[in-house]
Amino acid sequence: MDTSGGISGATNAAGIAKALLVGVRPRQWYKNLIIYLAFFFTINEAWSLDADIDAALAILGELTLAFLIFSALTGAVYLVNDILDADGDRLHPHKRHRPIASGRLPVPAAWAGAAALSVVGIGFAFALEPMFGVVAGAYAVLQVAYSLFLKHIALVDVFAISGGIVLRAVAGAVILQVPISPWLYLCTALAALLLALIKRRSQLAAAGEDAASQRPALSQYTIASLDRLINITATASFIAYSLYTFTAPNLPANDAMMLTIPFVAFGLLRYLMLTDSAGVGENPEDLLIGDRPLTVTLILWLTSAAIILALFRS
Repeated sequence: MDTSGGISGATNAAGIAKALLVGVRPRQWYKNLIIYLAFFFTINEAWSLDADIDAALAILGELTLAFLIFSALTGAVYLVNDILDADGDRLHPHKRHRPIASGRLPVPAAWAGAAALSVVGIGFAFALEPMFGVVAGAYAVLQVAYSLFLKHIALVDVFAISGGIVLRAVAGAVILQVPISPWLYLCTALAALLLALIKRRSQLAAAGEDAASQRPALSQYTIASLDRLINITATASFIAYSLYTFTAPNLPANDAMMLTIPFVAFGLLRYLMLTDSAGVGENPEDLLIGDRPLTVTLILWLTSAAIILALFRS
């Protein structure tokens, strides 16, 4: 009995499944960790280190489910984005290896995967918390709009990216059902905007004359204009965080949070220095993980902030 057809079909299905997994870009899901930001910055406010361990674990469990939901939606958005960008990606030295651009993932399979992830993600979001479902839906709509047309409009594209990051922070606050300082949202928005601008500068510098064919919005930018925007946004980010540390009403009254400012200053300057070369700032996760000074600075900032919030906020 000839089983070659069955074996071939199974092999092809396994290949598509593998390509689908690559296409949803799990490495990019780290951005959804921002959902935990509300949990971190409400130590001894919305929850206490002295509280029942079961209650704390329950909160973390809900946030983890929210993280997985956003990861499913993020994966769906990446698939839609890659379907729409396939022609342009084939002209990019690295993006041409993506599953859809390279042909490893058929477009119908990609559409099916995106639809399934979207339905499951939105469904679980509303089941977890109705308001969280609204935020998740708003995130999905914004990301689809970005993939369809917002990414083709200079400045609007980077603001859309920043908005997606802020909605993740809002999602965490909704799950905890606690108000978060507007300063924290502002800092998150500015940091995301800065990363998006640096990403565009890196893409423009690396693409050269092929910039417009790879991404239409790049033709509306120049290296000089992006450098000015980056400098303005970096300065605003640092000032906003500094003001947050001693003006936010829910922080320790002794202004101890100001002790974390040097870590933010060093991390910001280090990142700007490293991303001055063409193409380096296109993948922030590579720098955060690959550059030891940046990694150590991030750990020190998180540790010092946690200690201050735990010890001095009553």
